[in-house]
Amino acid sequence: MKPTLLLLAAGMGSRYGGLKQLDGVGPNGETIMDYSIYDAIQAGFGKIVFVIRKDFEQEFREKVLSKYEGHIPAELVFQRIDALPEGFKCPEGREKPWGTNHAVLMAKDVIKEPFLAINCDDFYGRDAFMVIGKFLSELKEGERNKYSMVGFRVGNTLSENGTVSRGVCSTNAEGHLTTVVERTKIARIDGRVRYKDDDDRWITIDDNTPVSMNMWGFTPDYFEYSEDYFREFLSDEKNMNNLKSEYFIPLMVNKLIGDKTASVTVLDTTSQWFGVTYAEDRPETVERIAQLVKDGIYPDKLF
Repeated sequence: MKPTLLLLAAGMGSRYGGLKQLDGVGPNGETIMDYSIYDAIQAGFGKIVFVIRKDFEQEFREKVLSKYEGHIPAELVFQRIDALPEGFKCPEGREKPWGTNHAVLMAKDVIKEPFLAINCDDFYGRDAFMVIGKFLSELKEGERNKYSMVGFRVGNTLSENGTVSRGVCSTNAEGHLTTVVERTKIARIDGRVRYKDDDDRWITIDDNTPVSMNMWGFTPDYFEYSEDYFREFLSDEKNMNNLKSEYFIPLMVNKLIGDKTASVTVLDTTSQWFGVTYAEDRPETVERIAQLVKDGIYPDKLF
């Protein structure tokens, strides 16, 4: 069974206004997202599903979805802040989406096979798609509670223009994830990778320490757990009354690991992440993609 690629794109309009963030970085105006979809096709994925906001459906269909016709089947689902379980009502004044795991939940009716959830504005690289595509495609039909994530080597995910936020991962002897701790300030300082801890101290970590870049592999049972835990999340008044609270994927994953419901295999990759965390990152991103095209990794025109 071919896995599905789930692209979390509901934050696009709210962060940038319209679809301005679909900035062309390839030689023919290709976006970072185009390269992810191209890599997913090469890695054997059989379908793509986008989670977007309903208010720019038409623009998205015209500018984005149309280019993939004839290459891979595609579907749209919509993240709405009032899409809550029965018995819960969206608080008055809330405008912010409920977070990445709520976005994942929006696809529960259209995904019945193993799937990979990713961000739309990160360049993950071919090897990352290959390793997780292999893991997902080799799962037995009906497999449950056996998840995965690509653990990028932290030294391959930094920006030269400032600190970055990464989910620093710990694993056990079997290579399974034990915790993900979000570190909001990571940078290379004096030649070493360091993060600032809760006590404002710089802590040195190895270049090969695995970090999460939101590249998660799940089976459809994940939707069941996510629905149940979302009810718990909303039942907590601190979350319901905070107009900016978010239901993140690592929150759900940490719970499933903690109560031993599921295992998450951390998959190593040689891929070097890059993206446009800062405006100053863009020229380097364009240059790096141009080099990949020159090296024959990607064709001059993707679609």
